[in-house]
Amino acid sequence: MIVIDAASPTPPFEQLRAQLARQIQDRSLAVGTRLPPIRRLAADLGLAVNTVGRAYRELEEAGLIETRGRAGSFVSAAGEQTREQAHRAAREYAAVIASVGIDPTEAIQIVKAALGHAQAHKTIG
Repeated sequence: MIVIDAASPTPPFEQLRAQLARQIQDRSLAVGTRLPPIRRLAADLGLAVNTVGRAYRELEEAGLIETRGRAGSFVSAAGEQTREQAHRAAREYAAVIASVGIDPTEAIQIVKAALGHAQAHKTIG
């Protein structure tokens, strides 16, 4: 179930993208699940077709969904590869932090700042 909050400062496409990404990552949308067609989802949510299209494009760029032409968009197995890539990067970061002697609390603050910067940059860009 997707809920778009019109009063939210977060743009509708980002609300949709984030909710679908979360459902894919927590596996409530399983690999191979067909997503609703863009036009139908836009109508169901009261959004512009371009808004839903942008959310789908960003999910596809992130490797969470794949579009198979007229067959539609599906939850991709590549999402699992993306998750493994994130785990690998986290392990590498942890090794660097340990090798340079940075406190784990500070290391987490560094990550949170970097994620905040990346999210702000993505929203602006």
